Amino acid sequence: MTPAKREQFFDRLAAAIPDPRSELEHATPFELLVAVVLSAQATDKSVNLATAKLFPVANTPAKIAALGVEGLEAYIRTIGLYRGKARNVVALSSLLLEQHGGEVPRTREALEALPGVGRKTANVVLNVAFGELTLAVDTHVFRVSNRTGLAPGKDPLEVESRLMKVVPTKHLRHAHHYLILHGRYTCVAQKPLCYRCPVYEQCGFGEKRKFAAMDPAKPKAPRATLPKQVRKAKARAPRSR
Repeated sequence: MTPAKREQFFDRLAAAIPDPRSELEHATPFELLVAVVLSAQATDKSVNLATAKLFPVANTPAKIAALGVEGLEAYIRTIGLYRGKARNVVALSSLLLEQHGGEVPRTREALEALPGVGRKTANVVLNVAFGELTLAVDTHVFRVSNRTGLAPGKDPLEVESRLMKVVPTKHLRHAHHYLILHGRYTCVAQKPLCYRCPVYEQCGFGEKRKFAAMDPAKPKAPRATLPKQVRKAKARAPRSR
């Protein structure tokens, strides 16, 4: 994809997604951190359902630590891998109290030192909570970057590195959400909705014409039928045995 097409690509996504934001419900950096840790291999919807009950009861490191692992499990057991996540969230809450005065740190190194926090989670927190120009590469960003030719790479780190080099500076703040939301609702995994894609012209996906033709709103061509007389003749004709 050429620099000019990349510029157009993000201009069009920005116009199509005028209010890019995380779909994880949160009101503080700590709530965001907890929600992102819980969202690993889980949907944002399932996390939001759990945190809607959890956060009114415990939404600070001190309250989560006091709740304990078993107490936290009771709120998040509907989320996949909830036992391990409960251990990580309680442990990271304790570390925040011991090493950071109960505050979420604003550096990648300090974030990644917390239990259950990897590069992707750190990037989300830095970008969403603190406005840093970071790019978290999840399954949607990885797919869109490779499928469209925007920033192909064999693994998330390579895709992230390429995106940081090619995303226009004016779009870097929200590029993470543009790509996630585009991948979640349009450039989906199995049958991308190319017929309603805002970046169709810029996209380098080799099969986009095939998927664009699957528009459910497009009238289907009538099925060819034999003339009535021919159908009757075929019906009367003896069948070979």
